[in-house]
Order: sequence, then C-alpha cells, then structure tokens
Amino acid sequence: MTVAAAIDSSAARRAMIDGQLRVSGISQSPVLAAIAAVARENFVPAAARGHAYIDRAISLDQGHALPAPLVQAMILENADLAPADRVLVVSCGSGYLAALVEAMGASVEVSDAADAAAGKPGGTGYSLILIDGAIEHLPAGLVDLLGEGGRVVTGLVRGAVTSLATGRKQAGAVTLLPIADIGIPVLQEFAAPTSWSF
Repeated sequence: MTVAAAIDSSAARRAMIDGQLRVSGISQSPVLAAIAAVARENFVPAAARGHAYIDRAISLDQGHALPAPLVQAMILENADLAPADRVLVVSCGSGYLAALVEAMGASVEVSDAADAAAGKPGGTGYSLILIDGAIEHLPAGLVDLLGEGGRVVTGLVRGAVTSLATGRKQAGAVTLLPIADIGIPVLQEFAAPTSWSF
C-alpha cells in the first residue's frame, strides 16, 4: 500500500467513525479505538476496498456478506468484552470482527459458519460467542460450547426483520433477546430446522 493510499484509508476510517458510528450512539472508547486501529479494507475483496467504509454490507464468497460497520460496532458495544474473555467468533467469511476482538485484547478463536452451525468449532468453555451475521436458530451444539453464564451476541432473524440480540447461558440454555432492529446479512447455515405437521 502506498503512503497516499494509507492516508486515504485512515481518513475514510476516521470519517466512518465520526459520521456513522458516533452519531449512532457508539461511544465506548475500546470499541472505537479497535475500529480506528484495524484496516477494514484488508478484510474485503480487492474490488470492494474502495468502499470498505460505506454504511452497507459488502458481498463476500459463498453467499456471505460482511455486515455494515455499525453492526460490528454494536456487537462489540453489547458484548461487554474483557481481556479475560475467551471468545469464539462465528465468521461471515471475513476475519474483520475477530481482528477487532483481538485489538481489544481478548483471546479469540474463529469458526466458519458451517462448522459453528454443526457445533464443532473445536473448543469448549467459551465465555463469549459473537456471530457475525443474522441467524434464525441458535443450535444446541453451539450453546454447548459456551460456559455457564457465558454470553452470546448475534444478529437474529424474525420474519422479515433482522435485529441485534443478546443472551446469557443459564441452566444450560440461552434465550436471545432482541435489542435493536438493524439490517444484518443472514447466515443461511443457521436456518431454523424445518418441522413437519399433519
């Protein structure tokens, strides 16, 4: 990257923080510092780098999309992330959210959506699961990877609406509570199981 390109990227990142995130209520210093430090353009396809900081999702491979910057900022603000957390990020196909978590000082592991939906990312005892997309269904196998009292922050599909939602594991189960309606790309791997009726 040339010096001019790096300056342009830094300016675009600052404009995103001031013009999209702060005006939407994102105010936690660790979240804003991480977003300022991580070059979002490095986590999108080369053809999309010129608009990495616009307020919309960016298409990725395999039918996935990187959510708009505000979505990841809201995920992090609602995660109550601490350096002691052991975090599992369910990826949308980009490593951006995991890079933000790492920049905030927490231990992070990444799973692709297919493995996470099948409940087999490879670890257990996570204190926090962040899902970088909207899901219809939170599989029991993924809940099993979360320690008791651990938290989940995810997008949630409810009919034609997607919302940011949070939950905490209590008595072995997680109930997701929607907290804000916002456009979040759907992870089809987490479609609700089909049920039969007669």
